Amino acid sequence: MKHEHLLKSHHLKATPQRVAIMQLMHHAGHINIDELYQAIREKFSSISLATLYKNVHTMLDVSLIREVKIPGQKTKYEIQKESHVHMLCKSCGELKDLPYNPNEILQHSMKVSHYKADDVSIVISGICPNCQKQ
Repeated sequence: MKHEHLLKSHHLKATPQRVAIMQLMHHAGHINIDELYQAIREKFSSISLATLYKNVHTMLDVSLIREVKIPGQKTKYEIQKESHVHMLCKSCGELKDLPYNPNEILQHSMKVSHYKADDVSIVISGICPNCQKQ
């Protein structure tokens, strides 16, 4: 994945810090702000938490990344990609993408409720195959 190109395609400067943030998100898949801060400080020791938040919110504003809200946990972030739902293991905490278009649920919900909704997020929790073996 060309992170510099991805940033520029969203009209953002490809600063070394932003490229590093994108690389870390890409590698982790899903990452919370504390994990991201610890990891980025290994490369940029002088970066402040405020600067990290500013960059994350800038990327959110242009829909380059998105928030993944998980009940009972800190918000995680991921690079924007095709529609999917999340599978969460209640035992080990693994968070995995499952290809599915939740927009069908969104459309149906708006039709039935008459709400004007613009986003849907689904987290399905259970026990992953590895934890089931233990």
